[in-house]
Amino acid sequence: MQRFQFHPVIADWFQRKFGSPTAPQEQGWPAIQSGAHTLIAAPTGSGKTLAAFLASLDSLFRKGLKGDLSDETHVVYVSPLKALSNDIHKNLEEPLASIREALKSAEGKDIEVRSAVRTGDTPAAARQALIKKPPHILVTTPESLYLLLTSESGRRMLSTVRTLIVDEIHAVVGNRRGSHLALSMERLAALVEHPVQRIGLSATQKPIEDVGRFLVGNKSEKQHKSPDRWIELPTDELSATPIKDSPLPKGEGQGEGEGTYRTTALSVFSRMLAVHLK
Repeated sequence: MQRFQFHPVIADWFQRKFGSPTAPQEQGWPAIQSGAHTLIAAPTGSGKTLAAFLASLDSLFRKGLKGDLSDETHVVYVSPLKALSNDIHKNLEEPLASIREALKSAEGKDIEVRSAVRTGDTPAAARQALIKKPPHILVTTPESLYLLLTSESGRRMLSTVRTLIVDEIHAVVGNRRGSHLALSMERLAALVEHPVQRIGLSATQKPIEDVGRFLVGNKSEKQHKSPDRWIELPTDELSATPIKDSPLPKGEGQGEGEGTYRTTALSVFSRMLAVHLK
């Protein structure tokens, strides 16, 4: 265990609890601790989730021992499955409590690494509590991650994220939920001022390269190519905006060159307008 560079207390806890690491853990930990984007593809029950979590827990508890663990969200764990309670209790809550107790006994310091679940079923009071005191580890779904990224308080909480863990990633690759999640991952990466490590957990899939590309995104030059044209509607629904007041540069005003543009971005005042224009 020492070769994975875990804190000695955490390494001893793992050995007493589980014995030796599984193949996904043994091969995944060095890559994760190096800071590289990592995709772990292995059958169910092989310890993938703990492989991703334990490296993050080690980092958080080390910060706590140094007195550097602030009330910020460091890790976001995303699963397309809404029924997260059982897996999270086994792979996160139990290790958090056990490691906390082990460090308290060995080091004499009580380090609280907090986690919280945010889904569509989370009560309003619990959501407000997350904003007031962000958890170190946030467990959520693709849809709830999207909602957090669209609110000012949610973006503020997510702006400190260092690690993004996407579980069951194979379940969303190639469908609409996956496209939605891919957009949210890029929005998160653009929000923070430092690199976000991405860790994907997948059942065995072929070709696995497609899952890997989904996880890290497409970094080609075309990805950030600007749209050919912008159309910005006024704040008053369906009111007219004189061309002289248009925010577009001269020569790119509305109504010019219809049929010559391939890409159009619409910025509208409300969802109702978006539906109306669609």
